[in-house]
Amino acid sequence: MASWERFNTIPAGRVISASVALGVLHPGAMGASVAAAAATGGARVFWSAAGRSAATRERAERAGLLECPDVQALCERCRVVLSVCPPEEALGLARTVSDLGFAGTYVDANAVSPATARKIAAVFDPVAVSFVDGGLIGPPAWKAGSTRLHLSGPRAAEVAALFAGSPLETKCVGDEIGAASALKMVFAAQTKGTTALLAAIVTVAEANGVRSALFEEWEQTQPGLVARSQGMAPMIGAKAWRFEGEMREIAATFEAAGLPAGFHTAAAEVYGRLAGFKEGPPPDLAALIQRLRESSD
Repeated sequence: MASWERFNTIPAGRVISASVALGVLHPGAMGASVAAAAATGGARVFWSAAGRSAATRERAERAGLLECPDVQALCERCRVVLSVCPPEEALGLARTVSDLGFAGTYVDANAVSPATARKIAAVFDPVAVSFVDGGLIGPPAWKAGSTRLHLSGPRAAEVAALFAGSPLETKCVGDEIGAASALKMVFAAQTKGTTALLAAIVTVAEANGVRSALFEEWEQTQPGLVARSQGMAPMIGAKAWRFEGEMREIAATFEAAGLPAGFHTAAAEVYGRLAGFKEGPPPDLAALIQRLRESSD
């Protein structure tokens, strides 16, 4: 039996109720919306204030979350803990929660590979903790019909029920840990992967003095592609800093399936070069191209 398979046995404990205390680590733009959705579903939703920024506090207060002084207090108070963080932080955060003696249901809703999801699951004592694998698709979940949380694991349906009646749609994709993460990986491989490719193509066209000619050709043969190219810069500027790690998780997912990892390793490098746009005004296409070209010097 693989180490993660022991999570296919549900530890002893009560069924999760809609009024459960749920803790969210940590409420960024997406996490705050997911937390607010759980509150809409009837859960009492907490966040950990220790070490978090003023922006995080503002998001938590705007979403109506209840404050815990630190992660330990959150783990002691909550029966469900939901992790929404950059993918490179997911394993370490799970270890912190495990070391604090958390007992209950841990939901990892991060953009990680199936293998990483299983590593995270293996951090926990299966007698004390039920692990649920999750994958978020869509923008922050403030509008019904825009965002889905895919879940897998023996208690996926119970976690899904916590969001009933909220703007966040939930879908269960089976009992196997890693299934929800796999779906997230292949979905983002297309959406974010092709966006990185498009940014690179436009930059190469600019470097060779043929961007205008390329756009003219696209207008004739690829309807909508010029508009997509011209509109992608603000989105990339705001999010590239967290897409780099996600692309590396996707690359690992492809490699584990026997396919080349290079597509998304390159996409990770593209997003890494653009990570500096996290702070400051959103870039336009010219600024994005310039940053990609400068980073290659």
